[in-house]
Amino acid sequence: MVEDRVDLLIVAGEASGDEHASFLVKELKTRFPELKIAALGGRELEENGVHLLFNLVQHAVVGFFEVLKNYSFFRRLLIQTKEWIRTYQPKAVLLVDYPGFNLRLAGALKREGISCKGGGQVRMLQYISPQLWAWKPKRRFQMEKIIDSVGVLFPFEVDCYKDVDLPVSFLGHPYVASGYQSSIRYDKDGPLLLLPGSRVQPVERILPVFLEAYENILERFPELNACIPVPDQKIQNLVNSILLSFPMIKERVQVHRDAEDLIGRVALMSSGTMSLACALEGMPGAIGYKAHPITYFLGKRLIRVPSLGMANLLLPENPPYPEYIQGRATRKNLSKEIERILDNKMAPKEFSIASRELKEILSQPQDCGLIDWVIEEGGFE
Repeated sequence: MVEDRVDLLIVAGEASGDEHASFLVKELKTRFPELKIAALGGRELEENGVHLLFNLVQHAVVGFFEVLKNYSFFRRLLIQTKEWIRTYQPKAVLLVDYPGFNLRLAGALKREGISCKGGGQVRMLQYISPQLWAWKPKRRFQMEKIIDSVGVLFPFEVDCYKDVDLPVSFLGHPYVASGYQSSIRYDKDGPLLLLPGSRVQPVERILPVFLEAYENILERFPELNACIPVPDQKIQNLVNSILLSFPMIKERVQVHRDAEDLIGRVALMSSGTMSLACALEGMPGAIGYKAHPITYFLGKRLIRVPSLGMANLLLPENPPYPEYIQGRATRKNLSKEIERILDNKMAPKEFSIASRELKEILSQPQDCGLIDWVIEEGGFE
């Protein structure tokens, strides 16, 4: 199973959280090689030498309807995780994003006297804040009772907790950290990047629309090839099955697995972490997203932000990416937007300006680095 002593348990339920946590682990292992780390996470953490207890990323879901369908699975997993923590008593649990599962876990650990907030010994750290600024802002009161410390990626998030007694630190974003090398690179002769996300449900809904838009784009730009990166075999199989419905363009689309260099001229992307990664690298493009109709219906009434893409939220005066959500995410709208960008010779310069502004906003403050935060707040000093 795992060695008797475990210092840190990481819980990362999505591909982006798995990636962010892997950056942390690389440096932790360099500076503190004696630390014993286990995780519920994904391939990135496992490849960086973490003992993977369960591949939670492969079971990632998003949206009210999808979570409801998988409720019994997540309930069993929560109970098993809680018992594992009770048995192995790690010094700290690092909850990476994924608040639907992670905050329930923290609450259960408090109720059963396992975590520090419940009178036990296990410290609970939340890395990457729930999006309180978008919806469910009252979660901060729950977090005050069950979490020991929060590390946030965006500077404005610190103010979201100003009325609760909970230590919150802006740590900078890992995509602008020293030594980070993005896999994304702009090239004026590159292909169209199709970036539908890393979870099954979003890929099923938006990738067919992206491919329909690509069919239209080829009428004006017949030399433009396309590329789809996939995080794992499950998503690769799904992408290949969707491509079967597009026999006329199937041979023009390259499906990339573990691509170290994701080179593109323009991108059609979902609204998740990849859109911020593209913005930081100055990649021109547009956002398209479709949710389950029930999820969208409820979300429209709960989410309080004007944009879904993080780059657009960080640069509200000049949001870099046009957004086409739900009914507006159509073949016609997306293809015309990409064609407009391809026709605009100034687009690369405009997006490079946005990239520089974003890097300034997200740079790590000198007085509070991620590793130091984990060591100090996790009690590893």
